[in-house]
Amino acid sequence: MDINTLLLFTTVSLSINLIPGPDVIYIVTSTVKGNMKRGIKASFGLGIGYLIHTVSAVFGLSALIASSAFVFTLIKYLGAAYLLYLGLSALFNCYKNSSEMISTKTTKLPVNVFRQGVIISVFNPKVAFFFIAFLPQFIDPSSSTITQDLLMLGLLFSLLATICNLLYAVLGTMLFRSPQAQKYSRVLEGVSGTLLVALGAKIALTSAR
Repeated sequence: MDINTLLLFTTVSLSINLIPGPDVIYIVTSTVKGNMKRGIKASFGLGIGYLIHTVSAVFGLSALIASSAFVFTLIKYLGAAYLLYLGLSALFNCYKNSSEMISTKTTKLPVNVFRQGVIISVFNPKVAFFFIAFLPQFIDPSSSTITQDLLMLGLLFSLLATICNLLYAVLGTMLFRSPQAQKYSRVLEGVSGTLLVALGAKIALTSAR
């Protein structure tokens, strides 16, 4: 796998993980209503769930690529469309100033935030769909190292996602208790949404060639 693919994958992964969503809301809630330690525990719990999804996606996609080139190509197009959807949704929320971050005010904290983080991640069908749709965008089906490449990308995504979650956990007490919390969230959604739309379009056009 070449360095350009890795850089593109890293950029898209960071853009996705910086958009405030259910995972971020859970982490920020754990931090704001509890403390930074609870937010960090929640981040690691979610990270374990990402690893489980990575392993499942790697074995499933490896078998799929080996059995059906057509289905693999179809998944790539659907994945590119999904990235565009995420980007446009983020831009819409930015425009409407309707970030989900505001929901942290009403969420109740679980007793064990680490275990709850694992459960939230593992049993979230959207996470499973995301891994299946996202990872193939950066894989060459003719490569002899498909399984290794999928595993490397999955682990890299999980690492980047956990780093972003930890960042939210650390910043939760400083930023998201502020009256400007909605403004911070809006900026993140605007920047990340723009990047996702651009990169999703690039991937779709590349796949079409």
